[in-house]
Amino acid sequence: MKFLIPSLFALLLLNTQCKEQKKEELVREEDKVVLVTPEKEVLKEILVEQPADIEVPKGMVWIPGGTFNQGAVPQDKMAMDHEKPMHEVQVDGFFMDITEVTNVQFAKFVKETGYITVAERAIDWEEMKTQLPEGTPKPHDSILQPGALIFKKTKSSVPNLYDFSQWWEWKIGADWKHPNGPKSTIQGKDKEPVVQISYEDAMAYCTWAGRRLPTEAEWERASRGYQEKTIYFWGDDLSKLATMANTWEGEFPVTNSKLDGFERRAAVMSYPANDFGLYDMAGNVWEWTSDWYSSNYFKDVANNVALARNPQGPAKTYNPNNPYAIEKVIKGGSFLCSASYCASYRISSRMGSSPDSGAEHVGFRTVATPKMLTKN
Repeated sequence: MKFLIPSLFALLLLNTQCKEQKKEELVREEDKVVLVTPEKEVLKEILVEQPADIEVPKGMVWIPGGTFNQGAVPQDKMAMDHEKPMHEVQVDGFFMDITEVTNVQFAKFVKETGYITVAERAIDWEEMKTQLPEGTPKPHDSILQPGALIFKKTKSSVPNLYDFSQWWEWKIGADWKHPNGPKSTIQGKDKEPVVQISYEDAMAYCTWAGRRLPTEAEWERASRGYQEKTIYFWGDDLSKLATMANTWEGEFPVTNSKLDGFERRAAVMSYPANDFGLYDMAGNVWEWTSDWYSSNYFKDVANNVALARNPQGPAKTYNPNNPYAIEKVIKGGSFLCSASYCASYRISSRMGSSPDSGAEHVGFRTVATPKMLTKN
């Protein structure tokens, strides 16, 4: 998910893209996407039930293994091409956080490790300029400072919803402790999901916690629960949205009626859980997964694999709207999703986001496998 934003942040994105472009070229084979599914795994019996000798970790729940249809269901009129076609996937059972990682949980990680998030790190111009076209002038020191993306309402209707710069602003001093800008705070918001978290930040937390990020297939399996053929985790009834998820009601991005009770982030567990006991699998904040984003991925899987077993996503990232974008898949939608804009509170909804940056509507949750827990 790239934004048309001020020049400094564009430079930061270019910096990351230049660093990673050579590495990505090594795995680019035209536009082919390779499904990562080890043959030996296919021969194993799928793990459905929780192993009797392993306890459920605190704050997590067991997601039973099974076979399900990933992707948009036929009746979903809002589904986008990159959510299609629906295809059969099989995943082993795993444990998943009941909620998105909260401010208080992330604060504990930071306190114990001294970790500094990407949005808080000083910008090294000497390093940055080596990755930019020769002769690129150095921005003024007042601009060359760490920050992150924050949401801003528009004063009037927006005719072009593809121009993200109309409601996103690069703000110096915005970070996980100041999610809406330097004057904002997370005091009294311990139970809200932590945001302004880059993919690197989420991975660092996972390493500390002995966890990992879910694959896109695992995330979708967990979100769907036992609702095999529905658009939303509660069924197909859109009229229930305000009571089931934190989203945008009203005219985006001008007015939010707050019919669901919140304008921005809500404390976790503010809405009903899904079939597996998971909260906020729709709305509140987007969640990182471990998969690279490719708009062609579902088509490649459907055309080349009879049954995808524990798929790890494509071997490379591909976005036709930005061929040089390096993106990871995020799932679940956020408090900014509305029926008139993206409706990404749908189970199959997916989006690509630059792993080097965060935003005030992006967080994460972790998973653990029985194998990971037996090692601890």
